Amino acid sequence: MKAVSNWIWTPEWIHEDKKSPRTVYFRRTIELAEVPENAYLNISADTRYKLYINGFLVEIGPSKGDREVWFYDSVDLASYLKKGKNIIGVQVLRYPMEREMGNHSMFRTEIPGLYMTFEGTADENLCSLFNAGPDWKCHIDRTTLFPAEDEHFAPLLIHEEAFGSEEFFGWLGEDFDDSAWACALPYPDVKMSRAVSPANLNPRTIPFMYRRKRHFGSLIEGDSEGIEGRWEMLLAGRGNVAITAHAAVRIVLNAGEEMTGYLRLTFGKGKGSLVTLLESEAYVQKEKSPNAGIAIKKNRLDTVTGHLEGYRDIYHVAGLGCAEQPEIFEPFWFRTFRFIELTVQTEEEPLWIYTLDYEETGYPLMVRTHVETSDPSLKSIWDMSERTLRRCMHETYEDCPFYEQLQYTMDTRSQILYTYAVSADDRLARKAIDDFARAQRSNGLLNCSYPNMNPNVIPGFSIFYILMVYDHMMYFGDKALVRRYMPAVDRILAYFDRHLTPDGLVEKVGGVNLEARYWSFIDWAVEWNPTTGMPTAGLKGPITMESLLYVYGLQHAACLAEYIGRMDTASEYRERARQVQKAVRRLCRQADGLLTDGPCELLMEEGEVPVLHSSQQVQVFGVLTGTLDPESGRRNLIRTMEEKGHPQCTVAMSFYLFRALEKTGLYEKTNSLWDAWRKMVYDGCTTCIESENYARSECHAWGALALYEMPSAFLGVRPAAPGYEKIQVSPHAEYLDWAEGTVKTPAGDVRVSWARKGEKLDLNVEAPEGISILK
Repeated sequence: MKAVSNWIWTPEWIHEDKKSPRTVYFRRTIELAEVPENAYLNISADTRYKLYINGFLVEIGPSKGDREVWFYDSVDLASYLKKGKNIIGVQVLRYPMEREMGNHSMFRTEIPGLYMTFEGTADENLCSLFNAGPDWKCHIDRTTLFPAEDEHFAPLLIHEEAFGSEEFFGWLGEDFDDSAWACALPYPDVKMSRAVSPANLNPRTIPFMYRRKRHFGSLIEGDSEGIEGRWEMLLAGRGNVAITAHAAVRIVLNAGEEMTGYLRLTFGKGKGSLVTLLESEAYVQKEKSPNAGIAIKKNRLDTVTGHLEGYRDIYHVAGLGCAEQPEIFEPFWFRTFRFIELTVQTEEEPLWIYTLDYEETGYPLMVRTHVETSDPSLKSIWDMSERTLRRCMHETYEDCPFYEQLQYTMDTRSQILYTYAVSADDRLARKAIDDFARAQRSNGLLNCSYPNMNPNVIPGFSIFYILMVYDHMMYFGDKALVRRYMPAVDRILAYFDRHLTPDGLVEKVGGVNLEARYWSFIDWAVEWNPTTGMPTAGLKGPITMESLLYVYGLQHAACLAEYIGRMDTASEYRERARQVQKAVRRLCRQADGLLTDGPCELLMEEGEVPVLHSSQQVQVFGVLTGTLDPESGRRNLIRTMEEKGHPQCTVAMSFYLFRALEKTGLYEKTNSLWDAWRKMVYDGCTTCIESENYARSECHAWGALALYEMPSAFLGVRPAAPGYEKIQVSPHAEYLDWAEGTVKTPAGDVRVSWARKGEKLDLNVEAPEGISILK
């Protein structure tokens, strides 16, 4: 057994360092007679690392793991190395073990550290130059602060208040003197148990995030008073700006669209200057929404009556920089922004700003599906939706990049489908499926967001995990994947089976967020804002939607079981579904045929159930599960769309509303539903909002519905058998004159074009040879 491991840390680490986020810098100077042809560095860290070689940012990682699985990256260094002296630098961000003191989606362990091993050569001397060990120098930055972004809910803790310092100025340069830095301390090999994280290292399963140099598009607020030079030249990378001493300057930069990127500013002189960056998604109004309590949004570019709200980064300039070696402020984690408000307060010295730009970043999604239609408004909706999906894909799928950066099951199921429809790429989906399998609690339910250091359970969201596995089966036909995750599916369903009432409904298993043990969120219907997205019927007893979600899960799980040869299980699940459906029809259906959000006897007032308790959502899932017969489902959907008072599906549930309308022959009614997205475009949104009535987030990818509808409904291309062995091509032409495009599928490209000719549809399909086409 080796005496020491390839994990190192700083010997300067003390008890106080465990209580706050800290950045630790590692550095090594190496001499190379020749650049090796194969130069791969395996690297990981607890919690995050940034790897630099000769001043260039090479890679950022590791991808998000948890207590059971920790990832390492294999990074090709060859193109960054040179003959002679090379400077290798690693910046490690370490979060405390206390959940609320660090980023919720980034797990950490009791053992902070940096892992490095060099491979690709048998030369032990060369390997020893890169391997983690005592020859690495290190130093802690105890001045940079990571304040909570909100006093009530702060899942990010990525924003910084940083101070320029001689300790780290020029730390990546050849001439930097690191003689005062400590020698790194290797962990004993016996301390690094390979059974648990972080030593339980697994190779990265997803591609590296892309990084692309970008400039801000324009300056939309601010003037030239108190400065020398032009902001426009600085933003274009062709000039500098000097802010005079004792000046206060404010400008607002427009990225042109919602963006995720690594900000970078470089300075000269300006000792004592205070630089503040406010990252914002939109201009908002002073008034608050009476239902949601958040700022009202009108046009997102309303600089006249609107103002910016968001999160801040602060930098205290040390005054060390010059043009040849500037002082750099580069926050560790990426930021989400459309607008940046920059304010600068100078002291005795003028401040030079040499650089103000960013590197766009995200998952390398390759969109290979393209659709055109006779409705020009759909092009803008597609572009907005594609941008939304991209901004919500990094190392995991994310609900929103600005507020939480958490991977939620309901959101992720939709995002995965959208990804399949536009790219046939399942790499991030596979990671999500595996992530959520490890999120399973002992009772069978999943943490509804994961990776997440915090407990967070929405019972119905576990059903969407079953749908994820089902979707993968239909698109990719991977029996091994289904077999691997079927036990998680079984345990989810077992939870609901154990929680049936004597009458056969799913009992009350949750409630209002932060008040009940679990959160029974269904949708952001405006009527449900006071109950945090839970149908108000849940205040009195069981929620019908949770019974219908259970039925929906059983039906899809039966297909999964059948696919892997578990016929008895499939039969059992279908029978269990039928029994719950009978209970719903008996207890949660009015005489007029409308389903109610809970048992009728608990909701009746003066002999009737108020319309408030017969939501559109429950009719939708009544249709999708077959609990309502086609005619009843059709009638109920029309009533909830035409009568006032029924809680309506928001953007979050629109995918399921579209499916229910499709199933009942009402797809023509989806045309007016696109008005919600047309309004987003009209209001200046560049990404899809969280909800029409709860537009906290400007970028929520459950709203990127067009990425599914246009290829899968307008062109009609969908899998008709597991693994796309058969392809269904059944276009919806209810309100379009023509549509054409190419759909990327796991079976190959499918080219579809159609046009109306009177009452007939002239349809042309080109598909890979040997694939059955069902029309």
